[in-house]
Amino acid sequence: MLTTTYVPGAPNWLDIGTPDVEATTAFYGALFGWEFQSAGPDAGGYGFFKLDGKTVAAAGPLTEEGAESAWTLYFHTADADATAKAVEQAGGTVRFQPDDVFTAGRMAGFTDPTGAQFAVWQPGDTKGLETVTVPNTLCWTELYTTDAAAAKDFYHSIFSWDLEEAPVPGMNYTVVAPSGGGPEAQHGGIMQLPAENLEAGTTSGWHPYIEVTDCDATVAAAARHGATVIIPAMDAQGIGRLAMFTDPFGARFAVITSATE
Repeated sequence: MLTTTYVPGAPNWLDIGTPDVEATTAFYGALFGWEFQSAGPDAGGYGFFKLDGKTVAAAGPLTEEGAESAWTLYFHTADADATAKAVEQAGGTVRFQPDDVFTAGRMAGFTDPTGAQFAVWQPGDTKGLETVTVPNTLCWTELYTTDAAAAKDFYHSIFSWDLEEAPVPGMNYTVVAPSGGGPEAQHGGIMQLPAENLEAGTTSGWHPYIEVTDCDATVAAAARHGATVIIPAMDAQGIGRLAMFTDPFGARFAVITSATE
């Protein structure tokens, strides 16, 4: 389970790059009740999504040439420079080199060997997201990959994640957690893309899951506000009811109403 007690390898930040910050923040505000707060005149249009006064995500304009709108997951690191070296040694690519973000922290962006983009955050004044797991906040992370075996080897070498094969019918699914954290620290999954997806040209990517109180109502609201439903609301036994979308600018995300014990 995600918490705000961040340890190396755990998700600690989430942001979206978009061609239209105003329209994107309006969409997520309508869907999740998030309020957008600018990071200031020196932040280049970047700002924070707030829920009940706490940071739950962030948004900013696209900055990389040729980039498309997408959510980016960041994982905690104690040393962004060392992680960048480890990524290169493990066959990944450095998209942007480690750099300081004022006094907030140090960040770097990467692409894994299967083509999925991700980033790391080395905390300074900003430790990470201020609330997770509760309704309308990040609760899970998931990698859909063209090569699950290669992805598992890569992320284990970078973050020393504990990997556990999960009994999910009809798919190859691996649950991941920071080293030594045990089941209670599990924060995401790695899923092999099925053959039909690969044949259709689906590429590797990390996707955030947002906890919601009513999956079906969220699906209807997302569609009303211009999202495209990729996976309609469906039940996953013992997990919850979930759905996946692209937002009006093409960024993928998912929602889940988690099963209660």
